[in-house]
Amino acid sequence: MRLPFENELRAERHRLIATLDDLSDDEFDAGTTLCAQWAPRDVLGHVVGLDYLLSSYLPFGPRVNAANNAQADRARSLPRARLMEWARHWADNPSLTSRLGGAIILGDLAIHHQDVLRGLGRSRVVPDAVATAIFREGLQLSLWLNRRVLRHRLVPTDGHRPVGRGRTVTGTREALGLWLAGRDAVEPELTFS
Repeated sequence: MRLPFENELRAERHRLIATLDDLSDDEFDAGTTLCAQWAPRDVLGHVVGLDYLLSSYLPFGPRVNAANNAQADRARSLPRARLMEWARHWADNPSLTSRLGGAIILGDLAIHHQDVLRGLGRSRVVPDAVATAIFREGLQLSLWLNRRVLRHRLVPTDGHRPVGRGRTVTGTREALGLWLAGRDAVEPELTFS
């Protein structure tokens, strides 16, 4: 039985793998992403690590950044071929925790996919369900990271109702979600009024 968002989650995982397959070794190992100090291989280590929530994140307790960095460190220790083999298995076989939390996991995955693409100056057409997931994840992360969601009226230009109160920020769901999640590099795509 497929759970809600499971099909979208698998598809986005495969799209991320296709993006990573297209990178040169230098881009994969040392390319710029929107995640400070992380190369694409580190981002991959993080998103794959989320499938192993109980074994790799719970030991860190509330220190989420330490757990994320541990996953990136693990990815750095693997040859690219082995890491990509692991990623293909991860894409085809989401863990039960990822399947149950599909709405959240999809948003996190999609934001990190955009981190890789945008960091390397690349783009793609973002599927509608993925754009919504990025926006939803940005709303949630903003409560924890920067509280932007509490100070702004967010007006997506591509098919979602406005959210919030305060200074108006207009843009696509993808750009708004990335900005809410602390990716300030997308600010030129937004209109502040």
